[in-house]
Amino acid sequence: MTYLGTLLGNLLIITVTTADQNLHTPMYFFLRNLAILDMCLISITVPSACVNSLTGNRAISVAGCATQTFLVIFCASVELLFLTIMAWDRFVAICQPLQYLLIMNPQFCVCMTLASLLSGLLYAGVHTGKTFQLSFCQSNVIHQFFCDVPSLLRLSCSDTTSNKVLIVVSAVVICVGCFLFIVMSYFRIFSAVLKFPIRAPGKAFSTCTPHILVVSVFLSSGT
Repeated sequence: MTYLGTLLGNLLIITVTTADQNLHTPMYFFLRNLAILDMCLISITVPSACVNSLTGNRAISVAGCATQTFLVIFCASVELLFLTIMAWDRFVAICQPLQYLLIMNPQFCVCMTLASLLSGLLYAGVHTGKTFQLSFCQSNVIHQFFCDVPSLLRLSCSDTTSNKVLIVVSAVVICVGCFLFIVMSYFRIFSAVLKFPIRAPGKAFSTCTPHILVVSVFLSSGT
């Protein structure tokens, strides 16, 4: 029921932001893409976990595990990049409103979307390829309801030092980098908002609060 509720919620976001012409703005463009990614991310793991629980068959092929690992990393990394771009969108909308349409033009939005997708493909491909180059000769039981890199590293009898270094470096570069960019964007937003007239900050904060909540939930659950 939780899975179906999540699907319906994201479908509602996609439908409303597509049908309503007033919502054809950069912020809702990325929100729509985020909803699509969210549906894909949960559909990679939850349905198979439900089927495995009901049938009692918890086996997964190596190819299936590799595919699941790749898709989870891809969707999660692209979601993080979209959230970062949405923070930049809020910064431009509030701090540079007169240049908003010039900076956040359709071409820029499409280019940023394609760049995020290509970056996600590269990031997921590197981690998945590096993981499945290892030899797996210990227990074949993954203590998760889906395949992920840390669980697979614990099953390997190869030297996983380079894999762990890659995880740490990529996490610092991408995850911490995106987090710091979002924090700095909102620091500049709040600094600018506090200089507005009395009623203006409330409206500005109301447009930022949903994004802040989504970022907080996404990063805390990922951590």
